Amino acid sequence: MASEATHPEFFKSRVLGHPAGLFVLFFTEMWERFSFYGMRVLLIQFLTAKVLFDDPFSGWGWSAEQAGALYGTYAMLLYLTPILGGVIADKYIGSRWAVIVGAIIMTIGHAAMAFDAKIMFFTGLACLVIGTGFFKPNMPSMLGEMYKSLPEKKDGAYTIFYMGVNAGAFFGMMLCGYIAETQGWHYGFGLAGIFMLLGTIQFWLSKPLFGTIGEVVKVDINAVKTAAEEEEDKETKNPFSLKDYILIGFVSIVGLLYAFNDPLSKNGVIDIFSSLDTPILRGQNIVALVALIVFIYLVVSRIKRYGKIIRDRMFAVILLAFFLMFFFMSFEQGATSLVLVARDYVDRSLTGTSLMVFNVINTCLTIIPLAIISWVLILLAKATWKKIALSNIILFVCFGAIWVAAIWMLNNEFSKEVSEITVSWFSILNSFFIIAFASSVSKLWDSKYNPPAAFKYGIGLILVAIGFLILGLGAMGSMEGVKMSMIFLVLTYLFHTLGELFISPVGLSYVSKLVPGKMLAFMFGMWYLALAIAQKFAAILGGQIEVIKESYSLSHFFFLFTLIPALAGVLVMILNPMLKKLMHGVK
Repeated sequence: MASEATHPEFFKSRVLGHPAGLFVLFFTEMWERFSFYGMRVLLIQFLTAKVLFDDPFSGWGWSAEQAGALYGTYAMLLYLTPILGGVIADKYIGSRWAVIVGAIIMTIGHAAMAFDAKIMFFTGLACLVIGTGFFKPNMPSMLGEMYKSLPEKKDGAYTIFYMGVNAGAFFGMMLCGYIAETQGWHYGFGLAGIFMLLGTIQFWLSKPLFGTIGEVVKVDINAVKTAAEEEEDKETKNPFSLKDYILIGFVSIVGLLYAFNDPLSKNGVIDIFSSLDTPILRGQNIVALVALIVFIYLVVSRIKRYGKIIRDRMFAVILLAFFLMFFFMSFEQGATSLVLVARDYVDRSLTGTSLMVFNVINTCLTIIPLAIISWVLILLAKATWKKIALSNIILFVCFGAIWVAAIWMLNNEFSKEVSEITVSWFSILNSFFIIAFASSVSKLWDSKYNPPAAFKYGIGLILVAIGFLILGLGAMGSMEGVKMSMIFLVLTYLFHTLGELFISPVGLSYVSKLVPGKMLAFMFGMWYLALAIAQKFAAILGGQIEVIKESYSLSHFFFLFTLIPALAGVLVMILNPMLKKLMHGVK
């Protein structure tokens, strides 16, 4: 167990009341999220942008459906590879080296995407998927290990860490998006890679601060188990049968084949399931439905083998994961269809007083958070300079570059008499609203008004529905050829973020409360699998925006996403008594 005696330097160096190592992880995660979201905000735009002068790097000119199919597979794999990456870290290389390996692979991926060649682009995406598999599960793992002896500070530590995630997403989407849209796509992709590389170096150089934290933990097989541990072993003993392994293999192979076939078939490369096509359903969709039915049977049959209390609580987790899928199918439109909405259907042009007001607001949005985080960096340097000077120097280089890029961007915008807001600017609103409202929403969980799980999910889903209702009304108010006001999209991101705050942070918390320790890995895997499926469905549905607009109207597309999460939200609240019964007293 990590303790102050085991890691004296780690616990002596404190910043804002927390071990300084927390802020090393904060900045490492911040640069990774900077690069990830900086690239993500460009992906759909780049794929759907018109090809100019036979220059492939001006865009590929894909349809929304084609781009959504590729993005959906990419996003799906991002939630599957961490399951394997966590296992490799736990058994072989430890969390620290897994983070470094993952960061290096992601850096290679970003660098590959900066070249204007399709093979390099797809190589880059593959590297990002593999690298994320190593990186994503092991940063929280290190954080949890650090605070084993400080449980009373764990909630505050995760809040600070979560702010690092959103700060990186905020600046990544703002700067990478701006540079890509004004200077060229490859500059945006390249900038994301530069900060990923520098973030990797600063984390690697911080090793003296962490001691043995993040190294492989050797399990003592001769250790005597407590009575509680023996009882848990009896209750959770449920070895996989040969039938289980066969079903897992079938679902895994078919699922991956579907994930890759979807973008390949929609881009006219190959359709391996075309022989199964029917007048009603495509072959790949039939195969996906069969795999889904088999998967549901596998999960249900396995859970039913446990004792009643464990079985009921696991069914509660599965039910929450089911409704989480409806949330993310709607919320993740921010990465696909809402990007196209901002580009094609929102009036982003500003002049005169409105331009000046926007520039002042944008300056405050940029400079104030950057100044606060720079101040934290100075505090970290003061506390750790003797121990990890080179790591701190790299961080100062990073922030120096961010300040230069931010000032250049703001100066460039202030010099214009007429300006068009970049598409990527709207994507930063989610991170900004999280930072602005997260503490207020979290206080609700500590008050007497803390709602039960079903109502948190229901409220979150209804808030997302309200966001799409606003866009639907905005699209109705604009005539053919007339774009809607940007206030509709801003309000949509506001309600979507409030919905996220009600659902996203509490989901994994319920998994950890409801599932015995020995089964957490299995249920976290189920949870991430649900997220992966939701990501794929979100991209597929988002890719239908052009089809639905042409067949019906743009409002119909938004009202569809109003209806689905609203109905799911009402249903999950109706099921609250059943969920409470399944949880057996867990609150």
